[in-house]
Amino acid sequence: VQLQAFGGGLVQAGGSLRLSCVASGSLFRLNVMGWYRQVAGKQRELVAQITSGGSTNYADSVKGRFTISRDSAKNTVYLQMNSLKPEDTAVYYCNTYAVSVATYKGMDYWGKGTQVTVSS
Repeated sequence: VQLQAFGGGLVQAGGSLRLSCVASGSLFRLNVMGWYRQVAGKQRELVAQITSGGSTNYADSVKGRFTISRDSAKNTVYLQMNSLKPEDTAVYYCNTYAVSVATYKGMDYWGKGTQVTVSS
């Protein structure tokens, strides 16, 4: 499974950005899809997750401002980020837990990351 993220960039505080991540690869079932972020020198942290059934989970710091969604037909997960703050500045990574339909083995896959910078 390969993940490619789009949509990062520079935005002023209070602005919005939408991240997209497309998963490619056959013979896998994408279970949980999500976004993590990492600031240099700090641990990568969960931002939001969404299951194949549509259940969502958010970090407390983004609740009410970020919305995760997915289009399973397109193997795509989105992160709509509103009311952005300078502390949201980070590299955002797309993640999925995918299960092989051939072996039933699952594992985590990560995209390369996209930079989000929020200026004050």
